Amino acid sequence: MQTNIFKAALFDLDGTLFDTEPQYTIFWGRTARRYRPDVPNLEYAIKGTTLTQIFANYFPDPQVQAEITEALNDWEGTMRYEFVPGALDFLHDIKAHGVKCAVVTSSNMVKMKSVARQIPEFHSLFDRILTAEDFTASKPAPDCYLLGARVFDADIQECVVFEDAFTGLQAGMSSGIMTVGLTTGLTAEQIKDKCHHIIPDFTGVNYDSIAALLSDHWKQ
Repeated sequence: MQTNIFKAALFDLDGTLFDTEPQYTIFWGRTARRYRPDVPNLEYAIKGTTLTQIFANYFPDPQVQAEITEALNDWEGTMRYEFVPGALDFLHDIKAHGVKCAVVTSSNMVKMKSVARQIPEFHSLFDRILTAEDFTASKPAPDCYLLGARVFDADIQECVVFEDAFTGLQAGMSSGIMTVGLTTGLTAEQIKDKCHHIIPDFTGVNYDSIAALLSDHWKQ
């Protein structure tokens, strides 16, 4: 009998672990008004996409990209990184049950250094932190989550992906890993067919509840 089917938890960062999306909306709203006033509501259109995709779709000028990157690094250096409700308790609970935990994010190391300055214990909560520098194909490609499984020598049946954005949910689903969607930025209606299970946040979620979902998922 398999006793520890839930071996690895793979977390997106912004909108999944951290409630940072409103701050990014402010940044990209200001950026859009400066560089792309011809694109209304750009700050909402880019939700769930990577910086590479944003640049390719809206800011192809290399000089503009350099200016935005510098401004974004400065912005992220002063952002407030506050955990999504229940996330910290959930992390402590699953780690106590021996689950390996990884951040799998399209953010870069500059951003992660900003996080560490504000939350010194952040890195100790995770066994691995995988950033944009660790994979060439960004979400929605599944590469990042497949890498997350590999670093823990885990089968995809032993892993769970936690995501909140369209591209990340697609990456999780394409990897074959059971994918749990959070409605921290999108509604349940918007993601109902883009993940296996939906939770509003991590309040009341624990090892037992996720292990049960995982077990049921692979019995189907």
